[in-house]
Amino acid sequence: MEVGGAEEDGDVEPYGAESLVRPVADEPERAAEAALRPRRLDEFVGQRVVRDQLSLVLQAALGRGRAPDHVLLSGPPGLGKTTLAMIIAAELGASLRVTSGPAIQHAGDLAAVLSSLEEGEVLFIDEIHRLARPAEELLYVAMEDFRVDVIVGKGAGASAIPLSLPPFTVVGATTRAGLLPAPLRDRFGFTGHLDFYDDAELERVLVRSAGLLGVPLDVTAAAEIASRSRGTPRIANRLLRRVRDWAQVRGDGMLSLAAARSALEVYEVDERGLDRLDRSVLDALCRRFGGGPVGLTTLAVAVGEEPETVETVAEPFLVREGLIGRTSRGRVALPPAWEHLGLPVPPPAGTLFG
Repeated sequence: MEVGGAEEDGDVEPYGAESLVRPVADEPERAAEAALRPRRLDEFVGQRVVRDQLSLVLQAALGRGRAPDHVLLSGPPGLGKTTLAMIIAAELGASLRVTSGPAIQHAGDLAAVLSSLEEGEVLFIDEIHRLARPAEELLYVAMEDFRVDVIVGKGAGASAIPLSLPPFTVVGATTRAGLLPAPLRDRFGFTGHLDFYDDAELERVLVRSAGLLGVPLDVTAAAEIASRSRGTPRIANRLLRRVRDWAQVRGDGMLSLAAARSALEVYEVDERGLDRLDRSVLDALCRRFGGGPVGLTTLAVAVGEEPETVETVAEPFLVREGLIGRTSRGRVALPPAWEHLGLPVPPPAGTLFG
């Protein structure tokens, strides 16, 4: 889940169920996350700029007694897009209708949803960049003119009957804003991009979550968990639950620094937030291929995973942390990767022979 920001985005397939540091959530985890969600903007931790901007948009709309502009939320999984959509509906005192891009593959599917909306209702479309093109074009008209054209009949005798819609607000969430077509992107009056959290913000998320879970969390344990959470509240909350399990079964129930370190060692999440797959990629790149460059397929075979898994699960974090680089010739290990594995950093190419 995403507390203070952690949402359930789609695209969960590539992430192994055993990975504690994947930024997406499956259905069972979403149920566990529900109790930790903030309900109001003032409870939402982090994302200060987006939170302040969104507060102005919502307060102005409430003051005018009208539905606010459509809202687009973008950013990596686990940072709070779904939670913010729920908060928008709560702040407006409106009901929330939830769907997703992959679930709407025909214009008729979207027309059925739109025609059943009530005035002021919030329609949340997760992974909106995955809408089918016919549904996308229908959404253009609905967002701008609050109407849908219902097609009656078939072939040459078909006719379009315009159906007026009550004012409503679309909240779209996407992990890949670049895939949104410009006509759809332009119809959102407010766009907010969610960034990764710093450790101090994650500590606040963890303290809040521990209070809701009713478990005693030492401040040093919160700092330790936050430092291994990849800047993502969903991961922080997931690790918190695993540390709670360890403290309950093998400890004294107190979430201390020792308990946090012991639990995360059991679950193979190291001090930098790397898991088994991440370390396997670094180990193969440094020890087996001398730091690269190595092609994606070759690297995937070396670690026993599919290329898509390496590219979508391990690579984004490793690149962001400056551990590996992507070049036209393949993946290369950067100096921090060697240091993390406790290996001597090789000299730059071309220096051995002057």
